[in-house]
Amino acid sequence: MSRIDESKQFIPVRIAVMTVSDTRTLEDDRSGDTLVERLTTDGHVLAGRVIVADERDLIAQQLRLWIEDDGVDVILSTGGTGLTGRDVTVEAHRDVYEKEIEAFATVFTMVSMQKIGTSAVQSRATGGVAGGTYLFALPGSTGACKDAWDEILHWQLDFRHRPCNFVEIMPRLDEHLRRK
Repeated sequence: MSRIDESKQFIPVRIAVMTVSDTRTLEDDRSGDTLVERLTTDGHVLAGRVIVADERDLIAQQLRLWIEDDGVDVILSTGGTGLTGRDVTVEAHRDVYEKEIEAFATVFTMVSMQKIGTSAVQSRATGGVAGGTYLFALPGSTGACKDAWDEILHWQLDFRHRPCNFVEIMPRLDEHLRRK
């Protein structure tokens, strides 16, 4: 069972938020606002925030910029994970992944099933790792962002979470790049 080990010190993670949309602005980006509010309330650091058009190359370009930035540990994108022709966020994420975290999509679907039933099959949420950075593509709805954060990321991005968490292995994510 999951638990927080209070004997360990919390380690803030630097998280960048990207909203993928052809129509949103920072003034009306409720899903991005939801993620920013939750990550900062939990004690993490907002490392950047942008809105990027639903263009695969532009999304991948922004992901790569943040992957190269030593001030970013995690990238959360919201939007563009559906099934329509303009939904290309998942493909852009996969363009940059070194490793995909397949279980993230599975767990997200399980969480979504509890909230929206079989409509959860329409989401293509995904997670991965590149250049020592975690990347997660979340749906564009505020409900989905809340579910992903509250039920998965809140726990996995807390160093004190047991039996294991993403933060404790963060220093080893790019060890293959250091091998001789």
